[in-house]
Amino acid sequence: MQMNSKSPRQKMGRLDMEINWLAKCLFVMMCVIGFVIISLDGFLGSWYFKYFRVILLLSSIIPISMRINLDLAKIWYSIGIATDENIPDTVPRNSTIPEELGRIQFLLSDKTGTLT
Repeated sequence: MQMNSKSPRQKMGRLDMEINWLAKCLFVMMCVIGFVIISLDGFLGSWYFKYFRVILLLSSIIPISMRINLDLAKIWYSIGIATDENIPDTVPRNSTIPEELGRIQFLLSDKTGTLT
């Protein structure tokens, strides 16, 4: 058996996980509201077409534009870090760098200058 043969896990920022959890909750709420509306109307005829119509009408509950704005802001901040003249030769390798920098509590360095 080989060591380190597992595929690496995806690193996600805390804000991304919170938004994903919020989107999942809103999706479940949207499905429940659609089911309640259809059950109040009665399960007559092709009720499943009515259900999908209601889901389509309620789809504006999930704010996709918030996710897009967050991703664009992360890219903008990463470009700003890369082009900052006060910190030359800086290469942000991840778009969650600004989010992680905002959550730093302790900054440790060893004798080689590696930051932890």
